[in-house]
Amino acid sequence: MAQQPWKKKQCYSMAAVVLLLAFCFSWILVSVDAASDQRNQLRFSEDGHFKILQVADMHFADGKSTPCLNVLPSQIPGCSDLNTSAFIHRMIEAEKPHLIVFTGDNIFGFDATDAAASMNAAFAPAISSNIPWAAVLGNHDQESTLSREGVMKHIVEMKHTVSQLNPPEFEDIDGFGNYNLEVSGAEGSSLYNKSVLNLYFLDSGDNSTVSTIYGYGWIKPSQQYWFQRTSKKLRKAYIRNPDGQKSVAPGLVYFHIPLPEFASFDSSNFTGVKQEGISSPTVNSGFFTAMLEAGDVKAVFTGHDHINDFCGKLININLCYAGGFGYHAYGKAGWARRARVVLATLEKREQGGWGEVKYIKTWKRLDDKDLTTIDSQVLWSRSSGGSRRKKNIGGALVVTKHLP
Repeated sequence: MAQQPWKKKQCYSMAAVVLLLAFCFSWILVSVDAASDQRNQLRFSEDGHFKILQVADMHFADGKSTPCLNVLPSQIPGCSDLNTSAFIHRMIEAEKPHLIVFTGDNIFGFDATDAAASMNAAFAPAISSNIPWAAVLGNHDQESTLSREGVMKHIVEMKHTVSQLNPPEFEDIDGFGNYNLEVSGAEGSSLYNKSVLNLYFLDSGDNSTVSTIYGYGWIKPSQQYWFQRTSKKLRKAYIRNPDGQKSVAPGLVYFHIPLPEFASFDSSNFTGVKQEGISSPTVNSGFFTAMLEAGDVKAVFTGHDHINDFCGKLININLCYAGGFGYHAYGKAGWARRARVVLATLEKREQGGWGEVKYIKTWKRLDDKDLTTIDSQVLWSRSSGGSRRKKNIGGALVVTKHLP
């Protein structure tokens, strides 16, 4: 029996609708991917610099009604969370960073009436600056009206953030806020399409989830596996043509709770101050070793211990505190709140244009009248090869090679 003409037309119309819907859906996916790529695009400036402002332990709560802690008697009247906000504004204006990183305890959950409102106020200076910003969680962020997952989900939906909930290809990863960001070469550079500086962000947890282990949380095996896979992927991309490089792009790592290895230093081998104990996990999960094996990490930046602000180098990885930033966080009266700045600078090539990262340096700024700069130091510089150094180990003279 022949098909009626009206039925043919109906079939054609339905097919056209299906094709149109498929096209629209594909266009939406492409648009979302493009928007995501644009949102996460970080790049060195035309003058060969990339500057990061680290803000540790804001402990923001309810704004003007939240008092300051551990300040001088003369500072108490009128001192509140708003002093923290003012400090962020001053730092942004003075340093003009390309990225702002908040390394946990962004809000102090116990004193925050509404977690979302507290976060909106805490991150407002970064948002109003239109500068990309990233955040990880500390051990206090989830103590208000949102869970850790809820806090991170709120953060990733905020304006100008490059924060991510978790890598989509690693569904079973522990924690929330494990992600990496790539910083591409300068405009016009042959490395324009390569990540020349890699940034890793991890959730160091809050408290131990194992009943027989007391103390703070730690970076779990699933997170370390993600880090190792990501580092390996980035190394392969860096040496791959076009414009394949012979070395490894440097990496920086940000999380909240310091590793046990932070206790390896004394006043003779770090820059800055140590005024309290190292509040690290009671177990060593091996993440420092994982970073050593990866070979690209040059520095780790944490918060958590507010009146420590030192940087020390352990087997070619710098372990750095930022020092306490927030005025509702515990501190030390007369010891100024502070922030850490990191500057990566590209190498100027003989034939012109910018090449790989040449060196990475850091300093701190104090929240005093002049935003005083202190403790400027070079964390890492590129060399053509490892330098050989002699040292005594157990009475034997050993020659070690230190790779760039």
